[in-house]
Amino acid sequence: MANITIELPDGSKREYEPGVSCLEIAQSIGEGLARQTVAARINGELCDATQSVESDAKVELITLSSPEGLDVYRHTTAHLMAHAVKEIYGKDVQVTIGPSIQNGFYYDFHCETHTFTPEDFDKIESRMKELIKQNLPIERSEMNTADAIALFKEMGENFKVELIEDLGVESVSIYRQGDFADLCRGPHLPSTGKIKAFKLTSVAGAYWRGDENREMLQRLYATAFPDKKQLKAHLARLEEARKRDHRKLGRELDLFSFNEEAGAGLVIWHPKGAMLRTILEDFERREHLRRGYDLVQGPQILRTDLWKTSGHYENYRENMYFTEVEGQGFGLKPMNCLAHMLIYKSKLRSYRDLPQRYFELGTVHRHEKSGVLHGLTRVRGFTQDDAHILCAPDQLDDEIKNVLRFIQDVMAIFDFEFEMELSTRPEKSIGSDQDWDSATTALTNALEDSGLPFDVNEGDGAFYGPKIDIKLKDALDRYWQCATIQCDFTLPERFELNYIGSDGEKHRPVMIHRVILGSIERFIGILIEHYAGLFPLWISPVQAIVINVTDNQLDYAKQVTADLLDAGIRVQSDLRNEKLGFKIREAQLQKIPYMLVIGDKEMESSTLTPRFRTGDNLQAMSVDQFSQFVLEECKKYN
Repeated sequence: MANITIELPDGSKREYEPGVSCLEIAQSIGEGLARQTVAARINGELCDATQSVESDAKVELITLSSPEGLDVYRHTTAHLMAHAVKEIYGKDVQVTIGPSIQNGFYYDFHCETHTFTPEDFDKIESRMKELIKQNLPIERSEMNTADAIALFKEMGENFKVELIEDLGVESVSIYRQGDFADLCRGPHLPSTGKIKAFKLTSVAGAYWRGDENREMLQRLYATAFPDKKQLKAHLARLEEARKRDHRKLGRELDLFSFNEEAGAGLVIWHPKGAMLRTILEDFERREHLRRGYDLVQGPQILRTDLWKTSGHYENYRENMYFTEVEGQGFGLKPMNCLAHMLIYKSKLRSYRDLPQRYFELGTVHRHEKSGVLHGLTRVRGFTQDDAHILCAPDQLDDEIKNVLRFIQDVMAIFDFEFEMELSTRPEKSIGSDQDWDSATTALTNALEDSGLPFDVNEGDGAFYGPKIDIKLKDALDRYWQCATIQCDFTLPERFELNYIGSDGEKHRPVMIHRVILGSIERFIGILIEHYAGLFPLWISPVQAIVINVTDNQLDYAKQVTADLLDAGIRVQSDLRNEKLGFKIREAQLQKIPYMLVIGDKEMESSTLTPRFRTGDNLQAMSVDQFSQFVLEECKKYN
């Protein structure tokens, strides 16, 4: 039989006997490549590395060094965990789904006789390691739907039966390792022995298929890496993340709290937290004003008819709160765009008036399910640095680029790197194809002209227009979606917004929805973790604390505090009758940038001795000198 020709991604071609496996192709190139190969693509179709090739084809080998390869590795480890859980708990547990996620995977189980806790992790991990030592082959087979349903019914796996019935296909693929079988489209590693490093991390509850009316499942989370060194480094990052958790630091630094008496997902800001957000909000106002935005303010509730006109009622009402006043329906705003359009519409506009840039630190409320609420990063009430730019179509390119530059400037101030993603039309949307094409093209061209790399996220745009999402990277290399730019031809049409062009005729403006920091609450949560609570001097709620050594310096310490307050320094004082070391340690725990220690020497010379929170001492200086030092440091952000 004639050999077949295999074309590799670099364009090179090799000949093999028909039936050669992708793994054998990798081995023919090099043993190192074979060890790293975990899957392949044959003519663009993802498959197992053990898949054979019978005729001429293009073959791409997928290795552990690629994101796809890591997904295969982690999903296989999810199956291994399910296998171990089944062996330990037997028919008392049913398996459901177990996808890979960033840095790991999870698997959802249904078990009414046992509640998983972290104390179970060692037992499950030990059994997983035993299965790895057995180096069980992982084999894929095709099975017609009827036989697959019969198989899983016999196994007592009712959730798998439901999945198969809902697929509506003639056949499904089954993966087996030892006596464990699971429904899966794959691909998977060739054997369990290829798994090297993993760790179970947490357990949580999850509804089957995300439906709160269905069964409550138990979700085991884990992380997995190709070697122990990578796993160890990741676990160290997780430990650091726990130390930086903004919920923990928020309590310790007395920034904010939540209280069930007030309601879940509603933030209560304490004095220092309120000061922190005020500093950020003042910064935002200054930055917007210098870029030609006008400050505006809309009401918290608007008539339901307006939300119907905008399309929110049809496409977004499950996330909204509604009420009734004197027989009239109102919706609590989840977004600020409607009031901004009403401002634009309040008088006749000329092309000479455009663009109109409206900025509002607008508080909004969204109906988030209790299960997804998470500290400041997922709440029900929050404030957005929201702006809407209404412009002529020929101004659109410049306005989008201006926003992109704005975002770059602000992220540099906070020392954030970021990535960009263009999200296109979702299935649930409003507006014409032509408007969507125009909006998507405008965003794409602005990104390309600005030289900014971006990925495309198909089908994840807003219901009224495509968007650019900016995902910033924090100190622990985690990504957070904050800023966004949305291009909207549709709502100006629905609200009949117009301007008089140079030809004397009415024309329709385009609207850009955009935020820079996004939710102030969410951004503060990210900042707390990014800086580990060690805020830069310019945004520290308390910049300095005056500490006296003995009661002998009380009057002078009080005068220093008053003088610093007069100079615009955010200062507190600790004048308690406690040991100096105790007061310094407390100030360090509060992560206050400067401790101003005042003893007899400072009192006699009318000076103070600043001590940085790291323990470094500055030379003694006057109150005025310290004030100027702080103000100069902060000036670059004002």
